[in-house]
Amino acid sequence: MILGAVAQPARGAFRFGPGVPDFVYYLVIAGGGGSGYSQYGHDGGGGAGGYRSAWNGETSGGGAAAQSPETITAGVSYTVTVGAGANRNAKGSSSVFGSVNSEGGGDGGIYTSTHNGAAGGSGGGAGGVYTERSYPGVGRTGQGYRGGYTSEFNGQTGTAYGGGGGGAAGAGEYTSGFTATKGGRGGAGQTSTITGSSVTRAGGGGGANAGLGGTGGGGTSGQYNTGGGNGTTNTGSGGGAGGANSGGKGGSGLVVLRFRGSSPIVSAGLTYSETTVGADTVLTFTAGTGTVTW
Repeated sequence: MILGAVAQPARGAFRFGPGVPDFVYYLVIAGGGGSGYSQYGHDGGGGAGGYRSAWNGETSGGGAAAQSPETITAGVSYTVTVGAGANRNAKGSSSVFGSVNSEGGGDGGIYTSTHNGAAGGSGGGAGGVYTERSYPGVGRTGQGYRGGYTSEFNGQTGTAYGGGGGGAAGAGEYTSGFTATKGGRGGAGQTSTITGSSVTRAGGGGGANAGLGGTGGGGTSGQYNTGGGNGTTNTGSGGGAGGANSGGKGGSGLVVLRFRGSSPIVSAGLTYSETTVGADTVLTFTAGTGTVTW
């Protein structure tokens, strides 16, 4: 379901030729959450970083409609920050463009005391625990989905595998009873064409043991004594939980700006590339923090 639909300016409302653009379309993805990690395995996958899109009517995270583009004023500096992916047992960092802030992905729950997944742009998967319920982290409205449950939620007893982390386009999956052979799959990522190509990003990490990563770069969980996979760089995807071994890290975030008009002055501290797609300029920021000024 598309939530909170926002009327967008017609594509012709771009400013043509040299000059300050009237507004800028964007894709802002926060850093992915790290997986849960304990020496016992059965941990939850990391949630994807918050996903906010204002491009061409494409869906934002959590089933929300595309957001309004950022209005530009000449001489004003707009902050750009690319959020870092998190280590295991930690939440991802926020990404920012101007007034737009995407929240870092929540980390996965672990087998021991902190068994609930953490809230975030998308929530971390629940950790498997013994004889009690474990809950996933919730996703931020308009940015992502919750993580996956474990089978303790259904009142069963025993030790379950971990739930998958939430993704931008779908909730983390849950384990199906104590006869399950693997953890929950990470939630699906969201697809965008803002760079001129169709790319899926912001998938959730797989829950231990051996849960698959969500589409769009989610890390796959390790099996038994192997470590979890990291979320893919610059997708904001969650880390996969380790099977009684090192958990995976979240993938770093991304900020993409698309507009017509003159290019801005980009401050030091930002790593980026500039390309042209038809009449549009596309700036893709992959690391750092700084400002852009038209």
